[in-house]
Amino acid sequence: MVIRAGEMPPAAVPAAQGAEQQQPAPRDSRPAETQQRPEHPSGVALMNGSGPHDSLKGDKDAKQNGHEEAEPGEDGNDQEVIVIQDTGFTVKICAPGIEPFSLQVSPQEMVQEIHQVLMDREDTCHRTCFSLQLDGNVLDNFAELKTIEGLQEGSLLKVVEEPYTVREARIHVRHIRDLLKSLDPSDAFNGVDCNSLSFLSVFTEGDLGDSGKRKKKGTEMEQIDCTPPEHILPGSKERPLCALQPQNRDWKPLQCLKVLTMSGWNPPPGNRKMHGDLMYLYVITVEDRHVSITASTRGFYLNQSTAYNFNPKPANPSFLSHSLVELLNQISPTFKKNFSALQKKRVQRHPFERIATPFQVYSWTAPQAEHAMDCVRAEDAYTSRLGYEEHIPGQTRDWNEELQTTRELPRKNLPERLLRERAIFKVHSDFTAAATRGAMAVIDGNVMAINPSEETKMQMFIWNNIFFSLGFDVRDHYKDFGGDVAAYVAPTNDLNGVRTYNAVDVEGLYTLGTVVVDYRGYRVTAQSIIPGILEREQEQSVIYGSIDFGKTVVSHPKYLELLEKTSRPLKIQKHKVLNDKNEEVELCSSVECKGIIGNDGRHYILDLLRTFPPDLNFLPVEGEEMPEECKKMGFPKQHRHKLCCLRQELVDAFVEHRYLLFMKLAALQLMQQKANKQEGSAALENGACAENGAADGERPEDGKGEDSVTGLDQVKELAETIAADDGAVDPKSREVIRNACKAVGSISDTSFDIRFNPDIFSPGVRFPESSREEVQDQKQLLKDAAAFLLSCQIPGLVKDCLDHTVLPMDGATLAEAMHQRGINMRYLGKVINFITKTPGHAQLDHIFKIGISELITRSAKHIFKTYLQGVELSGLSAAISHFLNCFLSSFPNPIAHLPADELVSKKRNKKRKNRNLGNADNTAWASMTPQELWKNICSEAKNYFDFSLECENADQAAEVYNLQKITLLREISLKTGVQILLKEYNFDNRHKPTFTEEDILNIFPVVKHVNPKASDAFHFFQSGQAKVQQGFLKEGCELINEALNLFNNVYGAMHVEICACLRLLARLNYIMGDYSEALSNQQKAVLMSERVLGIEHPNTIQEYMHLALYCFANSQLSTALNLLYRARYLMLLVFGEDHPEMALLDNNIGLVLHGVMEYDLSLRFLENALAISSKYHGSKSLKVALSHHLVARVYESKAEFRSALQHEKEGYTIYKNQLGEHHEKTKESSEYLKYLTQQAVALQRTMNEIYKNGSNANIMPLKFTAPSMASVLEQLNIINGILFIPLSQKDLENLKAEVQRRQQLQESMKSGEQLEAEDKAVEEKEAEPSMPSAAIPSTQSSA
Repeated sequence: MVIRAGEMPPAAVPAAQGAEQQQPAPRDSRPAETQQRPEHPSGVALMNGSGPHDSLKGDKDAKQNGHEEAEPGEDGNDQEVIVIQDTGFTVKICAPGIEPFSLQVSPQEMVQEIHQVLMDREDTCHRTCFSLQLDGNVLDNFAELKTIEGLQEGSLLKVVEEPYTVREARIHVRHIRDLLKSLDPSDAFNGVDCNSLSFLSVFTEGDLGDSGKRKKKGTEMEQIDCTPPEHILPGSKERPLCALQPQNRDWKPLQCLKVLTMSGWNPPPGNRKMHGDLMYLYVITVEDRHVSITASTRGFYLNQSTAYNFNPKPANPSFLSHSLVELLNQISPTFKKNFSALQKKRVQRHPFERIATPFQVYSWTAPQAEHAMDCVRAEDAYTSRLGYEEHIPGQTRDWNEELQTTRELPRKNLPERLLRERAIFKVHSDFTAAATRGAMAVIDGNVMAINPSEETKMQMFIWNNIFFSLGFDVRDHYKDFGGDVAAYVAPTNDLNGVRTYNAVDVEGLYTLGTVVVDYRGYRVTAQSIIPGILEREQEQSVIYGSIDFGKTVVSHPKYLELLEKTSRPLKIQKHKVLNDKNEEVELCSSVECKGIIGNDGRHYILDLLRTFPPDLNFLPVEGEEMPEECKKMGFPKQHRHKLCCLRQELVDAFVEHRYLLFMKLAALQLMQQKANKQEGSAALENGACAENGAADGERPEDGKGEDSVTGLDQVKELAETIAADDGAVDPKSREVIRNACKAVGSISDTSFDIRFNPDIFSPGVRFPESSREEVQDQKQLLKDAAAFLLSCQIPGLVKDCLDHTVLPMDGATLAEAMHQRGINMRYLGKVINFITKTPGHAQLDHIFKIGISELITRSAKHIFKTYLQGVELSGLSAAISHFLNCFLSSFPNPIAHLPADELVSKKRNKKRKNRNLGNADNTAWASMTPQELWKNICSEAKNYFDFSLECENADQAAEVYNLQKITLLREISLKTGVQILLKEYNFDNRHKPTFTEEDILNIFPVVKHVNPKASDAFHFFQSGQAKVQQGFLKEGCELINEALNLFNNVYGAMHVEICACLRLLARLNYIMGDYSEALSNQQKAVLMSERVLGIEHPNTIQEYMHLALYCFANSQLSTALNLLYRARYLMLLVFGEDHPEMALLDNNIGLVLHGVMEYDLSLRFLENALAISSKYHGSKSLKVALSHHLVARVYESKAEFRSALQHEKEGYTIYKNQLGEHHEKTKESSEYLKYLTQQAVALQRTMNEIYKNGSNANIMPLKFTAPSMASVLEQLNIINGILFIPLSQKDLENLKAEVQRRQQLQESMKSGEQLEAEDKAVEEKEAEPSMPSAAIPSTQSSA
């Protein structure tokens, strides 16, 4: 049985096995211990290991339950090969009341998983309390199938109803409630239980797989209405918001019951308990019948109680049923009909629409929803629901124990590593969810402080075994660093440190689970608790580091040994500092990094806020001169706090840069020495010289092809021999290496090794005299790094934006691009200034615009944060709507509505003053005006980002910088967690404010957490990409499929990285001619992107475009157009029209419309694309030439030959100038010109003939051709950067040879950190592909 990975997540591992709770998890989106509801149906059986079972009808992919690879061959051979034991077999299942059916299972599955499948199947979904029996023996839920004796192909498993307990009865009711709510999106809008939105099915009208077959009736050209809504047409100025979340037909759920709730008669009195009563339910049916139901050990039956009279005796007839659904079917015909219809619909949805995501995604808009009664939701809110206790042995979870135990799992071979990584990922995502809930409870005032007598800012909290502290400087810890401001940034710096140490993953060194939550203007840090730390004073437990920023410092040999292991990858230098007694203490981290040995004997490190070296551009130090480059740009600049660090990406880039320099210097010296000797001939590109030096074996980018290639080779050998301390090296060569080391600031004389001392320039830290010189060198190195950021990284970013290798579309993607190059957001103003000074900066308009709106919304966010701290819970919606009015509305004097007086009692107010964390008066927020807010925004932009904004209100900002208010609204909502009502807002009305308090629906937390990685999967993915680039498509495809399996194994079914994997896979399928497979994979990529990143995230927009292309290739034209229109709408909303990516989108739309003969519409889009391309790529670029050609083709179809000729001539001129007379493109263009001229002449002749001879003219029939689908598809492939390879063996061989030859010419791609190897090959002959096309070789081979 061939298993295609990726459709389903793999079998779950007994994740999160704390030492005390060896209880395997059900295979669900979250392990049992954490599930809010382990019986959660919607997230479940999609992962079933069962083969094609009829239940998941909508799930075309049932055959690919890619979980069989879960535990590769048990033989722990280290061959790193994944043995897929896919000897699945079929068992027969016999359940009460339905025909027996067969189910495909795999030996690695647990019995538990068959349970999950049955609870998701349409015909058995209403059963939860049953056991499976084989020949009368009950199977153990947590046994793997292969361990069960007598279980084999064709065995009959009986489903046997078991007696209920209170727990089982609750689980049953909860499961039924989930089935009733399974199509209801309210959980996604409310951001609970890891539900999120997806709208793809609205645009594809159901599942793509089916419709493909349905639509291919005889004709290719079915009549379709292609006119887009008015607001999507080029040039339209309106940006409606409602279209963002179209109403899905399935959401008006079929009502099955009016009310299902716990009865007020609970719990049963003692004498009824002894009759087996477990609990009572109260139900109102759609027919308006009020009934009271008893849940007893034997099942559910009607009793005679009413709302006011308790009579537990069975009613007559009582309909005792083991399942609540069967009972309700008996008493309500409507329930029976609607429930079965609902389940049919439920199983038809694509699994990816309903699986839970690993981390919660919040939506910034939501429609008005009616609030319906829901007993389970009500119960969840009021039972403390701490760690969902009712399902967990041992009550609340010991988070620290779980987090650390998973780290200790063995990792010697691939199966072990997968198990370990999955457990780590699982616990992290559970911990993040719990920490977020706890942080919100803390800020909302629902958790008692552990030090309640202190003032509010100083309070700390413990909830669910998690420790919460607020981001204020409580004990003057940070007074030398910037007080509260420093206390606010310290948690995120600390989180970055935790991330880094986790990634290095040294055995024996432990970090705390850390989550940083921003909610309602407060920053809360949630940490797991070190065992025993609460019982002791901090002074006595810290055995390494300092608790007072370097006055008293201690060290510990074990910690030094552990931290030494991290020092090379993290580039941290071991150094000595003086303590208050002037003794030297050796450290291998910054002083405030503390080491504590917990009661569990583990070595913990915490307070990692200065893992990385300080950023001197923002840390003026008395008597220190900064390099020229820094001074030119106005640095060093005083910042609000002194905790500015360089990013890890910057440190890595800087070291790599230095390494190249080191190689060049050494090579030059060697060349001079060897000038008289015969030169070695082995020429090898210097790209490969990374092994010895760059600490992490990163590949430096290829040198600029100097003639010193051979020299570099010798340097490499030499460096290796010296490093090996081989006496055979002559002193001269040693000298060469020593000089080079000195020149680049390496800490060793014999090999390249750059490290930073994180304590340099730290207030209060003193160094011993003996290391004076070392400290001087370190200071110089830090200055160089700061200068490197300004002189290399920022220009590099801008250059990449000019080349369109980086295409940010909104604030988040711009921030990501900056962070990848190690540029902190505080440099944003400098980046924007650099853009304005760049020659040809019109080509950077889009970056400038995103930069400005990011600058404005970030400044506004800073102000909003303090603004919210002064607001009481009762005034929250009024305050937020007032702020948004001041920020975005044209209405000159919005008035805030204070909570109505009759609600504010005068007496209570005095008592409650100190509960409010803010010190401001609770109504101070109401006096804010737009003028004041914008003045503050401008000064914030100046102070923080050093950028002068030229605007005094929202209207000016929109005008001067050409911004869209709706885009600003999106950006500020995403940054602050505000959720607004989905409706059309009129920002420009000068007579009434834009927002009312009814428009503010919710405020969500903004959560930062660690993202554990699937390392093995990632390596497979990267080698797959590399293979694909070398033209080995088949091998690449296999590797990527393998990566997909492993990703699924670690992350479950939903994750950003799986999304990238699916996209690349779809692209490969498409190139290799398997269109339907491409469609299926890309559909998954779109669904996943919507669910995990958000419905209007730039990545989602790109996924929509790819999907449209594959739909077109599958002859689903109307779907393709719908998808493209959706992408265009989203892009208009997120950015606006003036973006280079819009040119690609409009070319796509224009081509499809041309294909369906909508010529005038097509021209509107193509001409818009032409205008945008000319602006962003320069009117002489090949892209523009291609654009001219596309426009010419449409004019030709309209028989307007003059216009067609004009455009084709433009294109021809560009080709001739760029590529020369003899290039095939130029020849093609001139052929087409000849053809157009002939057509034009023929047309003219015919016209003349008609003039001359009137009606009896003899007319040659003219050839007006509608373009063939094939020719349209060919053009679509060209503009999307895809070239087809007729895959005969011989062609493949030639291609490989050609590609290898090119590779020797230029080590082209660094299959680097960007997941998407962006292969924008240099302006290529095929009009360079205009997409970060996932590295397809064809684009290069075309040149």
